[in-house]
Amino acid sequence: MGQMRIAVFPNVDKPNAGAVLDRIFRFFSERDVQLMLPMHEARFFGCAETYGVENIEQEPADMALSLGGDGTLLGVCHRYGRNEVPVCGINIGTLGFMADIELDELEDRLEKILVGGYYIEQRLLLAGFVKSKGREHFLGNAINDVVVTKGGMARMLRLGLSINETHLMDYKADGIIVASPTGSTAYSLSAGGPIMNPTIQALLVTPICAHTFNMRPLVVNEHDVIHIHIAAVHQDILVTFDGQESFHLLPGDEVVVRKAQQSARIVKFEDQDYYRILRTKLWN
Repeated sequence: MGQMRIAVFPNVDKPNAGAVLDRIFRFFSERDVQLMLPMHEARFFGCAETYGVENIEQEPADMALSLGGDGTLLGVCHRYGRNEVPVCGINIGTLGFMADIELDELEDRLEKILVGGYYIEQRLLLAGFVKSKGREHFLGNAINDVVVTKGGMARMLRLGLSINETHLMDYKADGIIVASPTGSTAYSLSAGGPIMNPTIQALLVTPICAHTFNMRPLVVNEHDVIHIHIAAVHQDILVTFDGQESFHLLPGDEVVVRKAQQSARIVKFEDQDYYRILRTKLWN
């Protein structure tokens, strides 16, 4: 086996990212591993000449390390897009359901990565499209959720919900969340959606502040296609992917969400139990 190549993505907004990065540099300094950082982050931490790489997403990598919270990890997955590099999260955020390494176990986990003591969880990805004037355009993928919501001070939205060929209902709400099982502990949870084990293959539809009381969160088959018709008369309507990318919608548009062909690849360790993580993060 050749030299292992690891791309490291530190969140420059986290105060302790530099200290964690130094620990990573020290750990790998005497090991046969090539480390790379995106040029912007490498310049920020003063190591551009040694580790900085332009267009790092195009460089072959065996693994990516994300230094931050779950938002940082989602951003790294987005950067790689269709290039399915396994991503391992080092949690220097507050909650972190997806980031699997806590700071007190950093070196132990890095050692496990070197000897192959981990597995890769394939997480269902969502693909979002917009149908406008009869034409369908691909907008992007999401690991957590695709959210249709009102921008600014707009009034509530009038939305039509169909699954596959069946029109279910028209309703009024502040928006709607289509989440993956991974995203069930993100925005959907705060809107009253259920918690789902991320290995379940299903899609979750959660209304945001529904004013139509018979609208409840729905768990649907992974192969179902969700259609959200925008019937609102005002202009300030957005569709957002993982809270990171947004697109404006117009009345008459239809947002279509289905399971993506590719999946996100998240690095996990054998001694991590999902329900123990849930207990620690949510109820401890």
